[in-house]
Amino acid sequence: MRTHTSRLALLAVLLPLFTGGCGYNTLQTLDEQVNKAEADIQTQLQRRADLVPNLVATVKGVAAQESTIYVGVAEARSRLTGAIQGGNIEEMAAANSAMGGALTRLLAVAEAYPEL
Repeated sequence: MRTHTSRLALLAVLLPLFTGGCGYNTLQTLDEQVNKAEADIQTQLQRRADLVPNLVATVKGVAAQESTIYVGVAEARSRLTGAIQGGNIEEMAAANSAMGGALTRLLAVAEAYPEL
């Protein structure tokens, strides 16, 4: 009987250690997935910010009178780039939203001049 009790006690001590290790590995895997997703978001936001100068240059040649739109796009791009480098998720989201609004106005100009 004593052997049975000591085996149960040993099992009671070792079981949480083994299952705790599994939980830790799961947490590490999930942490890596979160880090990868954040890096993917930053990569896509940087890619978007890098494409804006080409779009602005194309539209600028045809619609010089729309200078306020260009200023807005440049400021939004600057905010987005700064937010990406800062790494603050809330700032990146706000800057991305501002960039979307500025690009909407820029695309409206591009649609007004189909010869682009």
